Amino acid sequence: MRRYNLARPILLLAVAFFVNSLSMFLIVLLFDTSQETASNIAFFIMLIAVILVYRKMMRRKPK
Repeated sequence: MRRYNLARPILLLAVAFFVNSLSMFLIVLLFDTSQETASNIAFFIMLIAVILVYRKMMRRKPK
């Protein structure tokens, strides 16, 4: 069994927070949408970003 790495969940949480905040800010700024709509769109962008980061972290590295 592999050792548990505490940095991975912290990195995922950080990516989720920053992507959500940045995308919500940019959507409101560029498209002049309401806060609610921007929040919903930013949530889906955050999910996609976290899935991509998770897949990249879980790939086996060649030895």
